[in-house]
Amino acid sequence: MEIGSTKIGSGSVYFIAEAGSNHNGNLEVAKRLASVAAEAGADAVKFQTFVPEELISAQSDDIDALRELILEEEEMRLLQEHTENLGISFLSTPFDEESVTTLDNLDVDAFKIGSGDLVNHPLLEHAASFSRPLIVSTGMANKGEIRAAENHIKSINPDLNVAFLHCISAYPTEIVDLNLRMMSDIDELVDGPVGFSDHSRAVETPGLAVASGASIVEKHFTLSRHLPVPDAEVSLEPDELAQAVDIARNAANALGSSKKHPIEAERPNKNEFRKSVHTTTDIPRNTMINEDDLKLIRPADGLKPTELDAVIGTKTRSNLSAGDPITWADLYIKE
Repeated sequence: MEIGSTKIGSGSVYFIAEAGSNHNGNLEVAKRLASVAAEAGADAVKFQTFVPEELISAQSDDIDALRELILEEEEMRLLQEHTENLGISFLSTPFDEESVTTLDNLDVDAFKIGSGDLVNHPLLEHAASFSRPLIVSTGMANKGEIRAAENHIKSINPDLNVAFLHCISAYPTEIVDLNLRMMSDIDELVDGPVGFSDHSRAVETPGLAVASGASIVEKHFTLSRHLPVPDAEVSLEPDELAQAVDIARNAANALGSSKKHPIEAERPNKNEFRKSVHTTTDIPRNTMINEDDLKLIRPADGLKPTELDAVIGTKTRSNLSAGDPITWADLYIKE
C-alpha cells in the first residue's frame, strides 16, 4: 500500500498529524496547523470535510456551530497547495458522499474514513469507487463489523488498498483503555496494513503503537489547548507533536530485524568483550598442559571457551609466556 509516494508497512511508520477542525473555519489558522505538522516531521496533516446538513439535522441546535467550522472547496485547494509545498500530504476525513467527491476533485492521496462511518456502507461504497487508498478507523466496532466493512469495500473494488486503524472512541482516551494489543486481532482479520488512531493526551502512545505493530499512526494536535477549538481536550500542542513523531520514528527504527544475528555495530566489541583461553604461567615448549595452566579472560584472541577442555592434555609447540592467548598453532593436536 502506498499513500502518495510513501510505502506503508516497509519498516517505517506513516505519521498523520490530525488537525481535524481545530482551525475553526479559518484558512490561515489551517495553514499554520499544516506548517506545524510539517515542522514536527509528520508525513501528512489531516483535516475534516463535511456538509453540515448531511452530518446532523438542519434543525439541530448545533448546526450553526458546525457551519462555522467548514472550509469551502477553494479554501481547501489553497490549503492543499500550501501543505504540499511543505513536503507533506494533505488528507481529510469526508463525512458524506458529497465531501468524498470534493476530496476526489482535489486529487487527495487517500480517503480517511472515521470510526462513526465504519458501518456506513453507502459511504464506504462511494469512497471505494474512486480507487484511492482508504484508511478506516475502527472505534466502537466489533470484529464482525470490521470484516463486513472490508468485504463491502472489496466487493466494490477488489484491488483497493485499505488500512484499518485501531481506535478507542473516548475523548480523551485513558492509557488503561488504549488496548493496543487489539491491533493484533485486527491484523489477523484484514488483508492490509494496521495502524492506530490515538485520542489519548500522551506523547508516548504513538511509539507504543508502533512497537505493537502499527504501520500508520494518527494523532490529534492544535496550536494551543487554550484555544476554543473542537478537539482541544485530546490534542497535543506543537512541541508535544514533535516529541510524539520522534518517539514513533525511534520506535520504528528500534524494531529492526526479527531474525537474531550479530549486527555490524557489535562487531568492534566482539573480540574485546568475549573471553578466550590464556596461560596462567610460563609454559616451555613440549610441556603437557594441565587445567591449572589455563584460564578464560578477555580479549578473545585465543581459543574459544568451548575449546578449553580440548586444550588440556596437549603439548606446546613453542614457549608460551604467562598471559598469552593460546591458539591451535601453539599446540600439538592430540591424536
